[in-house]
Amino acid sequence: MAEYVVEFGRDGGRVEPDGRLDAPAFHRNHVPIWAALEQHLTGLTGNVVELGSGTGQHVVHFARHTPGLVWWPSDLNQRHLRSIEAWRVYAGLPNIRSPLRIDLTDPDWCPEMKSGQAPTSLAAVFCANVIHIAPWAVAEGLFAGAGRYLRSDGKLFLYGPFKRDGKHTALSNAVFDTSLREGNPEWGVRDIADVEQLATAAGLRLVDSIDMPANNLTLVFSR
Repeated sequence: MAEYVVEFGRDGGRVEPDGRLDAPAFHRNHVPIWAALEQHLTGLTGNVVELGSGTGQHVVHFARHTPGLVWWPSDLNQRHLRSIEAWRVYAGLPNIRSPLRIDLTDPDWCPEMKSGQAPTSLAAVFCANVIHIAPWAVAEGLFAGAGRYLRSDGKLFLYGPFKRDGKHTALSNAVFDTSLREGNPEWGVRDIADVEQLATAAGLRLVDSIDMPANNLTLVFSR
C-alpha cells in the first residue's frame, strides 16, 4: 500500500521552523528504494530529476550516495517546495539544486526545462507515489516529458503500487484502490500494461520490475 495520500505538513507531521517537513514513509522506504535505484545509478554521472519530491528527504538521501549525479527535485505544491529547499540547505550537499515547480499535466514539465535553464538531457528520472494519487493526465505528461528529456542511456524509475494484468498484487492494494477512487474517480492504482502503453508512445520500454516492501514495485524504463 502506498504510504502517502495527503499533503505533507497538513497530516499532523512535524514541521521544523525552517519549513522542513518529515514524512513517516521516508523512514520506512528510503533504504529499499535506494537499494533498487543503486543497481542502475551507481557510477553514473549527469543530471537526475525527481518528480513529486514531497518533503525533499528522499532526494537528500539519494544525493549522498551518488556524488557524480546532480539531483533536481521538483513538486507542484508550494508547501512541499519550501520543505525541499529547506532540506537542500540543511543537507549542504553540492549536488542538489533548488526545486523546480513542475506540473506534470504539461508535457514540457516547466518553463525552465523548455527554455534550457534546467537540464534537458537526463541520466534518470525518479518518481515515487504520484500517478495513483493524480489524474491519468499526470501519468501521460510524466512519460511524455521523460521521453523528451532522457538521454539515450537514461532511465525512468516509478515507485508505488501497481496492478498486473488487471489484478491487484495484494488485498491491501485493492482496498486502497477502492478508497482512492471513492475519494476521486480520476485517481487509482494503475495497471502496468496501461503504463507500458504510455512508455511505448514515449519511446521507452519496461526493462525491470523490482518487488518492494508493502506490496509496492519499482518499475524501470529505458530507451
